[in-house]
Amino acid sequence: MNDIPTFDQALAESASLTERILEAQAAYYERNESIIADAEYDTLMRRLEELESAYPQLQGQDSPTLNVGGMANSTFAPVTHAERMMSLDNVFSAEQFIAWTDRILKDSGRMPEFLCELKIDGLAINLRYENGRLVSAATRGDGVVGEDVTANVKTISGIPHTLAGDGHPPVVEVRGEIFFPVAAFRKLNTELADDGEKVFANPRNAASGSLRQKDATKTAKRPLRMLVHGIGAWADIPVTSQSQVYELLASWGLPTSDRYRAVDSAHAALSFIDEMGEKRESVEHEIDGIVIKVNEIALQRELGVTSRAPRWAIAYKYPPEQVNTKLVDIRVSVGRTGRATPYAVVEPVKVAGSTVEYATLHNQDVVKAKGVLIGDTIVIRKAGDVIPEVLGPVLGLRDGSERPFVMPTGCPECGAALRPMSEDDVDLRCPNARGCPAQVRGRVEHIGSRGGLDIEGLGEVAAAALTNHIDGQVPPLETEANLFALTLDDLLAVDFFRNKDGGPSKAALELLANLEVAKTKPLWRILVSFNIRHVGPVAARALADYFGSVDAIRRASVDELAAVDGVGVIIVESLRDWFSVDWHEEIVREWAAAGVQLATPGHEGPGAVTEIEGPCSGLTIVATGTLEGYTRDGAQEAIIAAGGKPASSVSKKTDFVAAGPGAGSKLTKAEELGIPVIDAAGFTRLLEGGPSAV
Repeated sequence: MNDIPTFDQALAESASLTERILEAQAAYYERNESIIADAEYDTLMRRLEELESAYPQLQGQDSPTLNVGGMANSTFAPVTHAERMMSLDNVFSAEQFIAWTDRILKDSGRMPEFLCELKIDGLAINLRYENGRLVSAATRGDGVVGEDVTANVKTISGIPHTLAGDGHPPVVEVRGEIFFPVAAFRKLNTELADDGEKVFANPRNAASGSLRQKDATKTAKRPLRMLVHGIGAWADIPVTSQSQVYELLASWGLPTSDRYRAVDSAHAALSFIDEMGEKRESVEHEIDGIVIKVNEIALQRELGVTSRAPRWAIAYKYPPEQVNTKLVDIRVSVGRTGRATPYAVVEPVKVAGSTVEYATLHNQDVVKAKGVLIGDTIVIRKAGDVIPEVLGPVLGLRDGSERPFVMPTGCPECGAALRPMSEDDVDLRCPNARGCPAQVRGRVEHIGSRGGLDIEGLGEVAAAALTNHIDGQVPPLETEANLFALTLDDLLAVDFFRNKDGGPSKAALELLANLEVAKTKPLWRILVSFNIRHVGPVAARALADYFGSVDAIRRASVDELAAVDGVGVIIVESLRDWFSVDWHEEIVREWAAAGVQLATPGHEGPGAVTEIEGPCSGLTIVATGTLEGYTRDGAQEAIIAAGGKPASSVSKKTDFVAAGPGAGSKLTKAEELGIPVIDAAGFTRLLEGGPSAV
């Protein structure tokens, strides 16, 4: 117990904590709004528990530590649950979890079997079936009385109105979680932003808001799903364990998860917690932890409950991926394509294990659609290696000092007037492609990236050092044309490439050596490194395989370019436009003069494509979304290495779609066309063993 004050101090602090917690609960349960982050809420609750433990007289009957936390909304009719819906106590470390299992051992006299399952971040629901027929569905509310959302729940795919099989009890309450699939949530928010409507802060709020529609037909239009995670009232249960309950409910047609595991020790449970923590981003719904339950039902009843939570279950909470922080400013950066992108400067905050100071806002229309003002408390999310994203403002915390963001009219780096490049372009761009330092810096960094020429030592810092105009001095690279002609003297003119004695640093020597190696990289990497709009690794490989040289591509007619499989009208136009620019031609000339290999050795000319034999020979495969174990470019390369053809769009010619979280419209198209869809594990099996392996 940390920092316990005097009684008078504890009295004042507990009153303040209670007020903040109750305010957060009201916003969360009644308005579908998160005015504080989950992690902050957990911290407030833990502190209140500490104070009440030190001074039990502070714990009144209305203390948040004794109650579930919600209440029925007056919009819906109240429903009294036959058996109270409890909340869960939390632990946040292995040590705390082991302490909980030790208490179970002490209270029961033995170490029981545990059931581990994912803690779905959604909306708790109670389904009441009478003789196998769904008669009501209600939210948790305050645990005793919830909201009647039966009509809305009946529109959700996967929830049976009549149970399958036979032997149904006269009355059974089935508890579960209504959730919004992550991929569908991203698609919904994109559509809302495009329409200029307010976006949802997170999938949980989207699920809650969608379920609580007064008009059930509106709920029906949202792709809500449910997974069962327990039971309420049920007399004479015919099984003896929680895992057997799930098996029986599944046989009745109820939606149960297959991501649970019965284990025989606390350490085995911790292994499951670690394992699922690493796979967190591959799950179709958001999770914020793992629920561990005593598996034996008789022992559950023996251990009993507190006023708000069962003693036989605990939630192990993962570090938060979504937090609240202050939006200090909105600035604009310019990338290698000239796109001007607003980004958020936030008060440093720890999320998903790392400290975040910046978050993306995409473009000026998205800033407007999200409704964020400079000075707002905002919700940000960081998942895996994805750049943190601003989800939206916490409207209830505005004090009137906030101000709107105004998109600049000029490039923040070179001053050129920002404008869209076409009528269909929603982004503003800097037209000064050759001379804008930001664009040159971005292109040079891209050349060194893994998707480009994969040049060790040519990353963000080195690219900036080579292209920045400092004190009016001309940098070593005004464009990328002279990249491969760089000399040691050129590098020694830059502080970054000098050591303390003024001589060449290790970084300088390694960069020059790696540039020499890069001159002989495959032709497709050269094409990607030209930074031709719309020409990524897939199109570049197709062009390199078909034509065999930069010169052949440059001389090809529109019809000849369009004849390459996977090269459409947009890419053809981009190629023709790129080669028509004089300073682009300068890049080609200078790279050739420096010894860069602009042709594939031994290639016999346009049309002479060499196929790679492998388990996926003859297969067209689309990889989309976040596939565990693969980067986007890595997935494309893995398909090619296995003899397959990577494609960027789904059509009737597609043989397989490997889809992870965030797959979006490509997954929808695959399902519409009946094309086999596989996850990351299935993708690996396909690459290693071909179609028969999946």
